[in-house]
Amino acid sequence: MREISANEVIQAVKKLCIEANYYLGEDVQKALREAYEKEESPVGKATLKQIIDNFEISKQGEFPMCQDTGTAVFFVEMGDQVCLKEGNLFDAINEGVRQGYKEGYLRKSILADPIERKNTGDNTPAVIHLDIVKGDKLKIVCVPKGGGSENMSEVKMMKPADGVEGVKEFVIDKVKRSGSNPCPPVIVGVGIGGTFEKCAEMAKRALLRPIGSKHPNPFYAKLEEELLEEINKLGIGPQGFGGTQTALAVHIETYPCHIASFPAAVNINCHVARHKEAIL
Repeated sequence: MREISANEVIQAVKKLCIEANYYLGEDVQKALREAYEKEESPVGKATLKQIIDNFEISKQGEFPMCQDTGTAVFFVEMGDQVCLKEGNLFDAINEGVRQGYKEGYLRKSILADPIERKNTGDNTPAVIHLDIVKGDKLKIVCVPKGGGSENMSEVKMMKPADGVEGVKEFVIDKVKRSGSNPCPPVIVGVGIGGTFEKCAEMAKRALLRPIGSKHPNPFYAKLEEELLEEINKLGIGPQGFGGTQTALAVHIETYPCHIASFPAAVNINCHVARHKEAIL
């Protein structure tokens, strides 16, 4: 059994919150630069140039890429040989968020109650997805998720007879209806199967995959390519100003489901596709 202190978790989470908001991942930077080269619309190309300049300025100046520094979402894998000492895991993560959002001068966007709309003042509580895995490591992935792109999410309980064509129609239509709202070029996460809540979780988890990676199943790898091609034919373009680069990637995750069910979910990320991880 390996012991990890709560303070180690707090310090790691604090750092992740700041770095995720200041520094865009190399895969996203590369994808945006490639989109700039491929963009056919002069306005779309100019918009992508501004997006690229923005993340470079953020990196050099060490401040947030976007004023919406998001809901603090975490995907945590805790080894079954890990023992947290001197505290509770969820409490430690929330304390890390509290400190990170304060020290990093990150906007606090979380409301204590969805109806009363009173701000908690420290961007807590975080949304935490915890998996117990084999081993003695603790992996923490921080995913600050902005409200504009999150609002474009959708779950659809389809009929099994809808099949793959039903999934394609649902995903493409969702991106089309979203238009400029999620700040394209976007990354589209798709969850297929499981249950109502499982497919939604998978759609968000799909956003963590490196841009340029392919699904290990050739069938779904081809479906990702087909969806990306069709989405980029919509003409929405960078920031909705028109163009050929509406999406940078489509990532699909799947899970077994009930014989009577065929759930699917779409979770869209803006071009500021933030996520950082730490392994303790």
